[in-house]
Amino acid sequence: MAGGGSRPELVAAVAEAGGLGFLAAGYKTADGMYQEIQQVRGLTGQPFGVNLFLPQPEYPGASPGSTGAARAANPVSAAVEVYRNQLAGEATWYRTPLGDPDGGRDDGYDAKLAILVEDPVPLVSFTFGCPTREVVDALRRVGTLTVVTVTTVAEARAAEEAGADGLCVQGIEAGGHQGTHRDCPEADGAGIGLLALLAQVREAVRLPVIATGGIMRGAQIAAVLAAGAELAQLGTAFLVTPESGAPEAHKRALTDPLFTRTELTRAFSGRLARGLVNRFLREHGPYAPAAYPEVHHMTSPVRKAAAKAGDPQAMALWAGQGHRLARELPAGQLVEVLIAELDAAKAALVERGAA
Repeated sequence: MAGGGSRPELVAAVAEAGGLGFLAAGYKTADGMYQEIQQVRGLTGQPFGVNLFLPQPEYPGASPGSTGAARAANPVSAAVEVYRNQLAGEATWYRTPLGDPDGGRDDGYDAKLAILVEDPVPLVSFTFGCPTREVVDALRRVGTLTVVTVTTVAEARAAEEAGADGLCVQGIEAGGHQGTHRDCPEADGAGIGLLALLAQVREAVRLPVIATGGIMRGAQIAAVLAAGAELAQLGTAFLVTPESGAPEAHKRALTDPLFTRTELTRAFSGRLARGLVNRFLREHGPYAPAAYPEVHHMTSPVRKAAAKAGDPQAMALWAGQGHRLARELPAGQLVEVLIAELDAAKAALVERGAA
């Protein structure tokens, strides 16, 4: 939900309806995150969480701050340059220059952490890696719970060793970026479905689990709770709500019959992510290098220009596999509907058991 989807109005609406709203701090400045936290507090007195992106390590063969010939000789940098040349036509069509691939790898992580330690929120979750025990302990001292997004058993064990309070177990059905700790291109396509992953993680670690990936209905929430999760997390289901900050073209595309399926791609960011299949994904996905966040920085102006023009064919239309089940309801009402569906599913299971 990074990039504007989970704006303060959505977080507050979910929290007021009895859910746990999450503010995505990814791709925002530390000050921008702080201002949005204050906005959420002005809209609700209910608990909410903040999600952070972990800094990305340098690629093999690269050294921090390397420039000139040393950077050009790096295979990843060379692949990014080839991809930049391929995207020249997109820049011309949308009348915008491509972005600087060297736009930073840390997403303001340390500055955001400093704010969250100084002015704590109830819960902080982490994506694209595992925080150090020192970070977890610092947040715990100020009363903040920590959750780490995991996509494998190995990642779950690493989070447990770091002292995290819980796990967000993400199945391959999830929309947007896969929250893998180490971007490993040779493992592309090897992701695990949510129910299978839940069972594996449950047998390996003892931390509380939040299940996420393709969940759109209350009955699916009941299913993941029955499979061992304590909570369920939904993203795509809330993108079409009025409170969502997603561009209107993105909202329309989620239920548009023109977009029939999703696919995992590196086309927009250089990191594997699930989105609706559009022209940009079809034309550039097969050639996109495994280079995050370089590709993200480079394609950002094109994506923004397409969104401004209302053209979904060059936007990153992040969506989970259940996107066609999206319902255009106010966020608070959607929470209420999901709770009612969950209660009905639980009652049905009890009736079947009694029979």
